[in-house]
Amino acid sequence: MRQPNVLIFHCHDLGQFSHCYGVETVRTPHLDAFAAEGVRFSRSFCTAPQCSPSRASIFTGRYPHNNGVMGLTHSHFAWDLYPEERHLGEILRDAGYTTMGIGIIHETRSGPERCGLEDYLPRAFAVDVVDQAIERLTHLAGNSDRPFYMQAGCIEPHRLATTGVEDPMGFIGNHLQPDTTLGVSVPGYLRDTEGTRTEIAELQGAVHHLDEQFGRLMAAVRELKLEKNTLLIFTTDHGMALPRAKCSLYEPGLLVAFMLRYAPRDGWHGGRVMDEMISNIDYLPTILELVGLPAPTNVQGRSLVPLLDGDDYAPRDAIFGEMTYHDYHDPRRSLRTETHKLIVNFTTAPYFMDPSQSWRPRSDTIFPPSPARMKHPTVELYDLRDDPFELHDIAEEPSQVDVLKEMLARLHRHLVKTEDPILEGPVLSPAHRNAVALLRESA
Repeated sequence: MRQPNVLIFHCHDLGQFSHCYGVETVRTPHLDAFAAEGVRFSRSFCTAPQCSPSRASIFTGRYPHNNGVMGLTHSHFAWDLYPEERHLGEILRDAGYTTMGIGIIHETRSGPERCGLEDYLPRAFAVDVVDQAIERLTHLAGNSDRPFYMQAGCIEPHRLATTGVEDPMGFIGNHLQPDTTLGVSVPGYLRDTEGTRTEIAELQGAVHHLDEQFGRLMAAVRELKLEKNTLLIFTTDHGMALPRAKCSLYEPGLLVAFMLRYAPRDGWHGGRVMDEMISNIDYLPTILELVGLPAPTNVQGRSLVPLLDGDDYAPRDAIFGEMTYHDYHDPRRSLRTETHKLIVNFTTAPYFMDPSQSWRPRSDTIFPPSPARMKHPTVELYDLRDDPFELHDIAEEPSQVDVLKEMLARLHRHLVKTEDPILEGPVLSPAHRNAVALLRESA
């Protein structure tokens, strides 16, 4: 049998907001079926709670502060992969794979060529992405003697502009409808208000639509008989675009859906649920080991192949998260163990970055009750056993002195080991460098 094909379907801003991850009022029958037939990782985390940095980690197996994407890649944000970074598509192309991309590329501003994609179709909405993916798969199923790699990404359930409406930015745009068929599930970190319920209903509609399109893609994979030698992956970049989720290092910002299925191999299908903590830097080395290729020596993730195969595997006992730039400079670093979460804030910016893209957010947080008046403390510490939504900061409690000291030391060792530039001072953005260059040119 030739090397496995690889098909990665990724979406924006989903977190774990699906029925198979325990959200009872969102309708995701196709994702649920994929989980029931494949492997679902219950504690999969992203390295960063924003689009470009997280995706750069997925496709390089490295932390954002190491691969160069410490902020958004589009427009004047202008972050990009360092020239020496190797994208998954490049690695597979150079190994003889037919490589293609459809839809969202947000891990670089340098285009599909930088990702090693020989064929690329720019699309955004899930319907169009899946239409084009099915067309390409149909061609490949009967005309290619090489294994293929496809990454297909859609914008839903990202917040979308509505024609003629300046504010707010909801989840349904002009082509989706809210969904309250099964009711509404308000996350435990948000207040149960009319505004919150309106947003969750929209989000549920967007996720249900995404699920329908994913179902069409999986049906095509079956009909084309590609399942027998294709690694299928479903994932997202980070948490939902709700307060204290996206753009935050709290659990709702870092937890992500990650499911896979590879039918020919025992342990890679059958409805397994893996509870080990994993990071999205682990995806790339897992894929490469499965297809028989070595990972670049600088990859910081660890392969999940031994875990899935039932061989010796040392589970992670910690997850590291980070954020440096998104809308603005707001550097934070985090350490999550089995029991606690430590967040270190390097500025006194607002308590959380608002991901609503609206002047007047509709969802309200339980804590802080008045976000506009709250700024970052230097450190935050949460006991996840008693406080899973991280609403009670225990960093200043005398009983937590030893825990805090130990976690600070461990986070510091990680930052030193990975040569995080945050230890040397504020990280300059491309916008800053461009502004200085413009001033110097005018002198």
